[in-house]
Amino acid sequence: MKPATAIINSNALRHNIQLIKSFAPQCNVLAMVKANAYGQGLLPAAKTIEDLVDGFGVARLKEGLEIQESGYAGRIVLVEGFFDRGELLKTLSRRFDTVVHCIEQLELLETVAREQEAEQQKSFWKRKTRIYFPVNVWLKIDTGMHRLGIHPEQVELFYQRLKACSLVKSVNFVSHFSRADELDCGYTEKQIATFEQATAPYHELRSLAASSGILYWKQAHYDWIRPGIIMHGISPHSTPITDLGFKPVMTLASSLIAVREHKAGEPVGYGGAWVSPHDTKLGVVAIGYGDGYPRNAPAGTPVFINGRKVPIVGRVSMDMMTVDLGADSQDKVGDEVILWGEELLIEEVATAIGAISYELITKLTPRVIFEYR
Repeated sequence: MKPATAIINSNALRHNIQLIKSFAPQCNVLAMVKANAYGQGLLPAAKTIEDLVDGFGVARLKEGLEIQESGYAGRIVLVEGFFDRGELLKTLSRRFDTVVHCIEQLELLETVAREQEAEQQKSFWKRKTRIYFPVNVWLKIDTGMHRLGIHPEQVELFYQRLKACSLVKSVNFVSHFSRADELDCGYTEKQIATFEQATAPYHELRSLAASSGILYWKQAHYDWIRPGIIMHGISPHSTPITDLGFKPVMTLASSLIAVREHKAGEPVGYGGAWVSPHDTKLGVVAIGYGDGYPRNAPAGTPVFINGRKVPIVGRVSMDMMTVDLGADSQDKVGDEVILWGEELLIEEVATAIGAISYELITKLTPRVIFEYR
């Protein structure tokens, strides 16, 4: 009998990458592995697909360092860029690609470049100065997300200054959709038009499409696509994408640790929040918010046991949750319980809870056992 266990299917992950590549066969693939590879395990995920992708995208320098120090020698892109001088120097020394999205980052790049040039001249004969080699920069344009990025009218200024900077090898362009999963809202078309107009004078690499953009906006694939959630067989919205051929990578499972007779009119759990309307059997499952399963999951949220869905009843507690097995159930202690996976898609669970799938998979705690198969 196992407690909370996340089973990761590496074959499904590889299958999904191949499927993504078929959606955009002319594009390079930057696999987004931020947030512990969407909760799937950073290094196991990277090792599984490194031969299928053209690079990895990370949100934090630490994530990039972990991948590189595991032996990966390919492209790593810091999608939020560097946060301070120390991070910039590490970015340069590791030759990571970096996003530049604000004037402070540009000015810091220029300052370090001038300092290096001055040091090289001063100690030309000593040869003791550490040389930082130029890196690829992705200039982020705010096309409508209004979170990070320079305004479109600033592109020429930033482009010329980056091109003149001795620490910049190339200048590429990147932006991010804010409503690409809303197919009829009209906003994504405006973002594409803004990106096209801002980058039209240049002949550099471009990247705009993340998961929703890959699936639904072919005209925005450009040179690099950035798959994230869909690599794991999970939809970027509430409608599952298994009908497109994607396979769920993670199965979150646990076990029944008790099966109890329960009388009509009796409550269960903290606060007596749920009272049984009939005689039934309750199952106690070894998983709770201490494992990352949401405490606010309402009564009726489904789990999968022995070929059928049964509802959560009562409040989810730290180590356990309770489910209504039904009066005639034959379930027994030790039986497997699927919280989400191929048998019960995570999108259905997220909808029942009022959350998003991204939240569910990235909030699992270190207490959960991970098995890679």
